[in-house]
Amino acid sequence: MKPTDYLALSIATCGVGYLPLAPGTWGSLVGVGLFLLLVRVTPPNAFVAVVLVAIVAFTGAGTWAATRTEQLSGRKDPGKVVVDEVAGQLIALFPLTLFTRWSSWAVIVSFILFRFFDIVKPYPANRLQELNGGAGVMLDDLVAGVYGAVIVSILLKIF
Repeated sequence: MKPTDYLALSIATCGVGYLPLAPGTWGSLVGVGLFLLLVRVTPPNAFVAVVLVAIVAFTGAGTWAATRTEQLSGRKDPGKVVVDEVAGQLIALFPLTLFTRWSSWAVIVSFILFRFFDIVKPYPANRLQELNGGAGVMLDDLVAGVYGAVIVSILLKIF
């Protein structure tokens, strides 16, 4: 293997993809952890932009890494690839960046909603999963993140 292959595997698995139970859930928790870290280290006036940059970075790097990991493993959407969950979870959490007040409950609800939509894969997520390469790996989770973000936004407005 080449050094870039090791890099692709590192990005694709985010350090938790090799865990034997529920790697996707662990990947989502990496997304939550990253979000909470960014809350602590980012100035409030830059928080929205920093989270957007993180989403774009994980999506771009994840698409490349997932494509390469599929090639290396010879499998479509291998379970060890969890960078898609990280990006999707960040999208589901994104509405929290737009509100000055939110609680840990909002983070928990965002996590649960994202995991629900990631597992159920309502249309068009189920169709996007069929795309070849990293796009198919990433896009269904990005859509699940958008579904979660919409519901979290509504809930934040109501409560």
